[in-house]
Amino acid sequence: MKTDIHSKYLETEWISEADDILRSCVHCGFCTATCPTYQELGDERDGPRGRIYLIKQFLEEGSATSRTVKHLDRCLTCRACETTCPSGVEYGRLVDLGRHAIDQEVTRSLLDRVMRWALLRILPYRRRFGFLLSIGQLLRPILPAILRNKIPARQHPEPWPGNKHDRLMLAMNGCAQAAATPNTNVSTARVLARLGVSLVSPKGDGCCGAASYHLSAHDEAIQHARRNIDAWWPYVERGVESIVITASGCGSMVKDYGKLLGNDKDYADKARVISGLARDISEVLDSEDLSVLDPVEIPERVAVHCPCSLQHGQQLPDVVENILTELGLKTTQTDEKLLCCGSAGTYSILQPTLSNRLLDRKIEALMIDGPDEIVTANVGCQMHLASKSEISVRHWIEIVDEITSR
Repeated sequence: MKTDIHSKYLETEWISEADDILRSCVHCGFCTATCPTYQELGDERDGPRGRIYLIKQFLEEGSATSRTVKHLDRCLTCRACETTCPSGVEYGRLVDLGRHAIDQEVTRSLLDRVMRWALLRILPYRRRFGFLLSIGQLLRPILPAILRNKIPARQHPEPWPGNKHDRLMLAMNGCAQAAATPNTNVSTARVLARLGVSLVSPKGDGCCGAASYHLSAHDEAIQHARRNIDAWWPYVERGVESIVITASGCGSMVKDYGKLLGNDKDYADKARVISGLARDISEVLDSEDLSVLDPVEIPERVAVHCPCSLQHGQQLPDVVENILTELGLKTTQTDEKLLCCGSAGTYSILQPTLSNRLLDRKIEALMIDGPDEIVTANVGCQMHLASKSEISVRHWIEIVDEITSR
């Protein structure tokens, strides 16, 4: 794709990267086949190729309108288009750069600004989010169904196993998962203990920065990343094998710390080390001898939902299902595996209509073979799916913990 960048952007530090991505697109349109919003809306501007043209137009003309913002906001950043792109276009990176630049030029509506401000002030902060969640859980029985279904039942944290093994790994606590489903990491610690690994929960870490980054608050995202690096670095110096991440959305972000802080003279080297150590829990188990877990056989049949951040962001589409099959679980057939469930971080709040359409479609695709339970690998997807699912939805590591608890 030929580009003619406007003079006002020629000296910006990110324009070379954005221009390279734009030029790599060959207009083939393969991306539209796996784009959830294009599938739902049928509008070229609501598909990756159309959004690439909108960003190109903005960078060449130096201005944009609220219509451009609308079509970019509708993007889930699921990155399914990257999986099917034959040219390797880094669309997710381009749309983040484009949104950030356009947000400097176009003034959003007051309601939009207030909602985004509230999300940035609450969601990335574990205590604030946890406090509001606890109020919602307290009021849950009297709330209308449309709100009640979006609030997960309170999960009381179970005991963390003792650290008695020489092998050491570090758990990422995060923000939303630590408040909404704290036993996900507890289950992870118990499973790893059975494999001879001590999982340590550090103090001082928090949100990975993804929510801020995808809402164009890039400086805030970098601050979150720096804080996590500071919290984890003493453990890195102690020789931890991995930073184990059980929320795949966070995993995608942490694995990008090396790029995100690549020009930071104080953190660039540490960020690259951290990204190299970051591993989804499925990667960890996939490299271990699981025969020592001695799982019990259960008749339950599970549908595996692979979040976009795991299958497209981290390119690990089949690992979870392979692990569950190896442990003797019966997995059911599912449909449209490449399409997003509609959670996508804050998307379900900012784009509720589209999000719910995608959720209905995803649940139908997961239920085609009559599963007894749905398992997933990301807390946002877990909560989103559970808001409409008629069967249980939980993190897959919890069922592994359950069947290997002897």
